[in-house]
Amino acid sequence: MTKRFQVVGIGNAIVDVLTHADDSFLDHMGIRKGIMQLVERQRAESLYGAMKDRVQVAGGSVANTLAGLGNLGLATGFIGRVRDDALGRFYASELEEGGTRFLNPPVADQNDLPTSRSMIFVTPDGERSMNTYLGISSEVSGADVPEDAVADSEILFLEGYLYDKDKGKAAFQTAARACRKGGGKAGIALSDPFCVDRHRADFRTLVRGELDFVIGNQSEWLSLYQANTLEEALIHAAADCPLVVCTRSGESVVLVREGERVEVPVEMVTPVDATGAGDQFAAGFLYGYATGRGLETCGRMGCVAAAEVISHLGARPVADLKQLFRAEGLI
Repeated sequence: MTKRFQVVGIGNAIVDVLTHADDSFLDHMGIRKGIMQLVERQRAESLYGAMKDRVQVAGGSVANTLAGLGNLGLATGFIGRVRDDALGRFYASELEEGGTRFLNPPVADQNDLPTSRSMIFVTPDGERSMNTYLGISSEVSGADVPEDAVADSEILFLEGYLYDKDKGKAAFQTAARACRKGGGKAGIALSDPFCVDRHRADFRTLVRGELDFVIGNQSEWLSLYQANTLEEALIHAAADCPLVVCTRSGESVVLVREGERVEVPVEMVTPVDATGAGDQFAAGFLYGYATGRGLETCGRMGCVAAAEVISHLGARPVADLKQLFRAEGLI
């Protein structure tokens, strides 16, 4: 029986505002380079005002991944919260125009928080420094999860950042259980080592009991298991979760499933903008996973999609990913 969605994602609905900047500008503005920082509303407005030649796009980690999957032709849906304001309406229309069904209408309550936004400063070396005002997106709860739509999806993809609030944890559990009850597979991107540090026990419980796959980078896996080596962390991970994926910043990607281990080499590319590399790796990997490919092909698809997105400004692909996959002999 064909399901309505091949992939449904749940995550922060954030408008990304991007600009180029040099290291001296970051120092002047007190911006920590290469990481995601949460900022308050006043700081967000100050940084926004300091940006020149801004580019505005619908963003958020899982939403970026869904955009990549839409580029590949999969039927996708997104669960998240935006305010019924100018940025929220922009976000919803951008998502729908990209082929992803927005499963939650913009919130009209005038007492609610504004739509979330992230000011992203891209330096000449391709590093992105993200300053995120979470606004309304961080208020996603179990009540926002349309369980019928989630149960009618083959794969559910969760965003680790939402674990910073109990509401987000409840939304994850509601969605994961609805998806698996409907016969689907549920997984997560760990998102950030600091996020893992803050919620280690809860993440371990989630990985061990609720999920079919987990994607993380080396720092996130080390943090999750407080391991001294990656090998130690991956042994723990493989014991907890059926499918483990580990990216390693330019080194080979490691995938482990039921005793099978694959390492996929990464072709080094000088980044124009590293924004979205992990999100599009997830898109390529999930495309392979959704269409029944083997571990190596899933990993290679992830690497091709990540290489495409770092070749230009912005967190979403501009090339036809299927054509790139064909050129690599993957489809």
